Amino acid sequence: MLIRINGLISMMMLVLLFGCAYPNSTKEEQKAENSALNENVELTISAAASLQDALTKIEEKYEKDHTNVDLKFNFGGSGALKQQIEQGAPVDLFFSAAEDKFDDLIQKGEIDEKQGIDLVGNELVLIVPKGAKKPIKDFSDLPTQADKIALGTPEAVPAGNYAKQTFENLKLWDSIKNKVVYAKDVRQVLSYIETGNVDTGIVYKTDALISDKVKIVATADNKTHDPIIYPVGVIKDTKHPEEATELYEYLQGKEAIDILKQYGFAAE
Repeated sequence: MLIRINGLISMMMLVLLFGCAYPNSTKEEQKAENSALNENVELTISAAASLQDALTKIEEKYEKDHTNVDLKFNFGGSGALKQQIEQGAPVDLFFSAAEDKFDDLIQKGEIDEKQGIDLVGNELVLIVPKGAKKPIKDFSDLPTQADKIALGTPEAVPAGNYAKQTFENLKLWDSIKNKVVYAKDVRQVLSYIETGNVDTGIVYKTDALISDKVKIVATADNKTHDPIIYPVGVIKDTKHPEEATELYEYLQGKEAIDILKQYGFAAE
């Protein structure tokens, strides 16, 4: 009888011991949980094309300090990116070149207003290919001196919309609209001008600064167009809310802001 009691006590102690060590899971489940904690996380950021160079540099810095995070960028016109998000594209953050596109997603419940912020600004410039022979020195020269003018499609590309606003406010739109060559994003506008396929075009100052093949001839007065603001925010349906929020907060920090300034973006 004593032997049986001792054996029973020993079995109960073993059950209690393993129950305390793994209260809600088996050893295999515990290993799986620990492995999941160290898994690489891929974050997708849909961002305006004009942010490409600055964000590529930020990616390099960020991934060095966050070795389990892999940043993937989807660059394009803010309007097209907005539509992709509305249609269910798997995106974690949206970095827009226009407030209206961003605000639409807030109103439709795609972004929580508390996890969105106006981060940086930009300027609109008129550029020509370096070595261009046509005497284009200002917006007022375009009706008589330019045959082809590149702009982003206003409905999808914020820079194109700002450019159209500028032409309308300068009373030039009617005289140049038939000369316009539309592009899918601001980087395509830049490419058209670099290759000499058009005489001139309008891009952001940040785009003009990265190219040694174009020259800035004029800057649009801020009063001629809506404020150029770049908001960024976390998509509500992100599968990685913790990592997405951490990146969102990093973009507001000194290191990221300094990089954005280096590439010509305006920030306080």
